[in-house]
Amino acid sequence: MAVKFPDVCGIPVHLIVLACVMNVAAAQPSGQKSGKSAESQHDKPVKETLHGVELADPFRWLEGDADGHMTDEVARWTDEQNARTRRVLDELPGRAKLEARLRELMEVRSVSAPEFRRNRYFYYKREGAQNQSVLYVREGFDGTPRVLIDPNALEKDGLLTLAWIEPNHDGRLLAFGTYRAGDENAVCHVLDVDSGKWLSDEIEGKVEEVNWLADGSGFFYRRLGDVKNPYSGQVKYHKLGQHPREDRLLFEQYKEGPLATTWGPSAWIGRDGRWMVLSYWTSTKANDLWAVDLDRWFRTGEFVRNEIITGADAHHSGPVLGDTLFLHTSLDAPNGRVFAVDLTRPSREHWREIVPERKDAVIQGVSLARGILAVNYQQNASTRIELFDTGGKPLGPVELPGIGTAGLSASDERTEAFLTFASFNYPPTIFRVDLKTGERSVWEKADVPVDPSSVEVKQVFYPSKDGTRVSMFLVHRKGISLDGNNPTLLTGYGGFGIGMTPHFDATIFPWLEAGGVYAVANLRGGNEYGETWHEAGMLAKKQNVFDDFIAAGEYLVQNHYTRPERLGISGGSNGGLLVGVAVTQRPDLYSAAVCAVPLLDMLRYQRFLMAKYWVPEYGSSEDAEQFRYLLKYSPYQNVKPGVKYPAVLFTAGENDSRVHPLHARKMTALMQSATASDPEKKPILLWVDRESGHGMGKPLKIRLREVTDMRLFMMWQLGVQ
Repeated sequence: MAVKFPDVCGIPVHLIVLACVMNVAAAQPSGQKSGKSAESQHDKPVKETLHGVELADPFRWLEGDADGHMTDEVARWTDEQNARTRRVLDELPGRAKLEARLRELMEVRSVSAPEFRRNRYFYYKREGAQNQSVLYVREGFDGTPRVLIDPNALEKDGLLTLAWIEPNHDGRLLAFGTYRAGDENAVCHVLDVDSGKWLSDEIEGKVEEVNWLADGSGFFYRRLGDVKNPYSGQVKYHKLGQHPREDRLLFEQYKEGPLATTWGPSAWIGRDGRWMVLSYWTSTKANDLWAVDLDRWFRTGEFVRNEIITGADAHHSGPVLGDTLFLHTSLDAPNGRVFAVDLTRPSREHWREIVPERKDAVIQGVSLARGILAVNYQQNASTRIELFDTGGKPLGPVELPGIGTAGLSASDERTEAFLTFASFNYPPTIFRVDLKTGERSVWEKADVPVDPSSVEVKQVFYPSKDGTRVSMFLVHRKGISLDGNNPTLLTGYGGFGIGMTPHFDATIFPWLEAGGVYAVANLRGGNEYGETWHEAGMLAKKQNVFDDFIAAGEYLVQNHYTRPERLGISGGSNGGLLVGVAVTQRPDLYSAAVCAVPLLDMLRYQRFLMAKYWVPEYGSSEDAEQFRYLLKYSPYQNVKPGVKYPAVLFTAGENDSRVHPLHARKMTALMQSATASDPEKKPILLWVDRESGHGMGKPLKIRLREVTDMRLFMMWQLGVQ
């Protein structure tokens, strides 16, 4: 198991797409401006002085109580917003027809690539109208499927989510995590695969994926010591059958200093259970690593950390085989390289480089098959997979169907692997491949009722404000006219080293079929072009991200794809911040915006939930220098009265453990009171979902409503019939 990337404001790319494009819901107040109504209840803004600058916050009360918990007053205000929302969006013309089409697209069967142990293949599948994916197991890759865990049967409301699974090495036991209503507070359970019986082992505290010992007698795991404290990470050992309170604490988050509020510790081990690699995140792009001899720990109780690399401004991860760590690192190599590290003498001077850095491609990760090292590259924001032997000798590429996003599910016990591939016009397909012989066959393919061949995909490059060359994917129906009249939806992310690569989203096809253009910009702050690209969009350089996004909209207008009246933007999480800045800096460029689970008050964000994790990415208003640049772009502090703002749809999840819904609430109230646009034609909208969080684990019924709201909102605002 490789190192887990930190819980940042954003999420892995396939889930970012869900948050930014699929999992958004809309709300629209009508009639009286709700913001002015709210102001009448609290007509005295909170005033304070930071670093010599006097600031006024007119809607501080919408943060809730001192700890950010919802008050009765905030709950009533939110209910009013939600009620107005449903009345307006539910009555828009064409809703029933659009929802029926989207239901048809979303109720298509979906299957994940399997994880395999010995002769058992574990995978997720969701059929038709099922709210949550079901876990299956097969004896042999083509064996008869058997249901192991069905969250839909466990809770009828569809809010229980199977968060992760980890079979032990012989496939006889399965550890898995569950949470409900999107709170991501996973509880770990253990199941006997043969009988289907749940064992008595149950561990609470936002438990992450576990690492089994070779004999299946126990596992290592990460959890929070206090689930109310996101900075209380622990690495522990659990022996099957014992009570979790007896689990041995091996390492825990630092209590003081600058590293006390990072994502903190995590760990992984090799299949034979000899070595643990202990990681500690020092920022959003760097972590320290140590090797721990587990034989010694079990024998003597001494948990001794031997340094692999500490104090470097670089990230490190990679699988363990025997005594060797195949270390993927950005150390002195912003595009990544791979070393073989002997864990018996892990210090830097003994590392051996086996895959050097490439200037034309960025290493995203490495995995092991039998005698084979598979290196997943990103080249011009799409996937390329190269194979090497474990000494670094090139064995050639894995053939992919085209330009898109791919991943491998592999095991160091065999050359069999499962390749997942998708692109904007290529539905997700899982191939069973032999990495040694190259033989392959289709294992599963999404049967989506759309015609992908009707869609054209191309990649363009455009100059940003400072002349930097930025790439963007454009997706639209073949043969559209470049007459400046195409309704266009532009999205991006630009943060935390997370890239926006080609993906397949069936729900975008009604938009494309109606003549719409879908644009995905590869902004600085992501990892599409290496760590240098990420660093160019963080801290004091964050404005580069917004400039890249604004330049993407200008490119679409200048090249006659669309015009401002028919240009909409969307983004979620860190992408919600992106949208908030774009709306406040260039309100003239867009007609509508969807701003999902966003960060918007950048002077106070670090005070709530786990947001101190992100200070190394954004900075903090507590620092005088960082305060200056945060104040310049923070959306909430840059709303100006009397400006004709585009229509904006803000969304939040009441159970969000990452981004507090206060951002969406405060920004909604402020913009409702400030905009000079007609509130009936260009409204400022809010929907706070009481049964969801940051986006993960939403049942189909909620996702269907959200996608319908989002698509209908954009079609309404951009003039699509």
